[in-house]
Amino acid sequence: MKHPKIGIRPTIDGRWGGVRESLEEQTMGMAKRAAKLIEDNLRYPDGEKVEVVISPTTIGGGAEAAVCEEYFANQNVIGTLTVTPCWCYGTETMDLNPNTIKAVWGFNGTERPGAVYLAAVMAAYAQRGLPAFSIYGTEVQDKDETTITADVAKKILDFARGAVAVGIMKNKSYVNIGSVSMGIAGSVVNVDFLQKYLGMRTEWVDMTEVLRRITLGIYDHEEFARALAWVKEYCKEGMDINAGKDFPEIIKKSRYIKDDEQWEFCVKHAMVVRDILEGNPKLAEMGWHEESLGRNGIAGGFQGQRMWTDWLPNADFTEAIMASGFNWNGKKMPTPFATENDTLNGVAMMFGWLSTGKAPIFSDVRTYWSPDAVKRVSGKELSGYAKNGIIHLINSGASCLDASAAAKDENGNGTMKEWWNLTDEDVKACCEATDWCRADYEYFRGGGFSSHFKTSAEMPVTMIRVNIVEGVGPTLQVIEGHTCVLDDDVHRILDERTSKTWPTTWFAPKIGVGAADSVYNVMAKWGANHGATVEGHVGDRLLTLASMLRIPVAFHNIEDERIFRPHSFNGFGTADLEGQDYRACAYYGPLYK
Repeated sequence: MKHPKIGIRPTIDGRWGGVRESLEEQTMGMAKRAAKLIEDNLRYPDGEKVEVVISPTTIGGGAEAAVCEEYFANQNVIGTLTVTPCWCYGTETMDLNPNTIKAVWGFNGTERPGAVYLAAVMAAYAQRGLPAFSIYGTEVQDKDETTITADVAKKILDFARGAVAVGIMKNKSYVNIGSVSMGIAGSVVNVDFLQKYLGMRTEWVDMTEVLRRITLGIYDHEEFARALAWVKEYCKEGMDINAGKDFPEIIKKSRYIKDDEQWEFCVKHAMVVRDILEGNPKLAEMGWHEESLGRNGIAGGFQGQRMWTDWLPNADFTEAIMASGFNWNGKKMPTPFATENDTLNGVAMMFGWLSTGKAPIFSDVRTYWSPDAVKRVSGKELSGYAKNGIIHLINSGASCLDASAAAKDENGNGTMKEWWNLTDEDVKACCEATDWCRADYEYFRGGGFSSHFKTSAEMPVTMIRVNIVEGVGPTLQVIEGHTCVLDDDVHRILDERTSKTWPTTWFAPKIGVGAADSVYNVMAKWGANHGATVEGHVGDRLLTLASMLRIPVAFHNIEDERIFRPHSFNGFGTADLEGQDYRACAYYGPLYK
């Protein structure tokens, strides 16, 4: 993975003859502390620490700004953090590169007016049409203070995390395997959105390419043997919902892969799809050089239904294992991979993964259960996080196995972790918490296996959806809440009213904040039939990322004080933050227009 970097720009009062000299150590020290904060707390999706570079000189004017810019140009810098404890010359020291995400930290002290420079340069950025994030501490500090206060640290990290996410996506590919599934609008890939807002290439691969590679043996055969052995040991089979059913002839004759060969086919499918996205040098050794290159994919999706699943095993195993933090090779970086090639939900998965480092969950946003409805069908009342009602998140057996919440935190509670923090015990527990049910032949005539579990812990989570609205463009929805563990009988009764061979997550949105005034309205206002969910209350991170990409957020429950957007957005109104966001994003336009 190519690592985008954060560049630190220490700006300084340009007056030589005593003033500048007295500030050199303090200014460069501020830059080094900011760099250490980022390096100690943030990681790339591949688990490596985020890399930070510092300008080779403090910047007192245009000449030194040019030196810094030239240095950064060769370092793959995606975001710049300008830092200063003092007054500097605003337009002479500012970062004018239109291709970097920008922030400025002005030290809140009284001996030197770093805050004055911050305000001056923010005005300059607003006038020049270059949105920049303003970082200013709430408490006055003494001039020799070396502590970064918690509020400043959070903003620095939120900025750096978002900028790195922008850099990770840039020049990568979204790989569509197949086309539109069952008329789902999110499957109709919007190349302008991916190119202009995310800086990504769109790739198309016909589903017959998967069949070609399986048929001609274009996969690592040694790895296949290892993967199949792992599946036999760790992927236990669950219920067969087809048992005892007398299916119509059209279903009976449609299953092309024999029942006892279906696991072999599913494992090959998963390996081939991964190789299509990521490439595999082993294929070149086998004489398949073109295939070995991959498609530079960071995310993707598989159409499946119905042209594939009407006669071949579904892609549930592939989709689940791609998005998980492990597979037969051990711990691995998750790959956001969308069921039914819902590209917009695949992008939502990607946003959540890049904001947390954790596996993203793909789900149908299936049903709102009110407390009264639950009591009517189960005879029991909801309590705890679920007391105001719940939303049933369920998917056709393709949710990441991490979503079982079988991994344990330091206190023994179920959770989801960054893939590099998973232990062998966590991986084993997630496998044990999941069984694989034979696909419902009425849905999937070709068979296959669906992951089946229930999320077994109450965790803070954030649900995400990207939508495209005619007249507006792309928008984002972000709702924080908690997963819920229901009474066993209640879970069984509710779960068995729908597709009981699929994985279930019970979700209780946080209500009474922003537009989320009720659980019902979260369901009613959701933009599509799918949603992506990640562990943690990270909605503020997603709002910051969206503002960098110029994607307005249409529906969220993030408290105003947690929202961190470019300072110039305030010029588009301050009383209505949602309207401000829409107006600013419409004016600035997509990041790569």
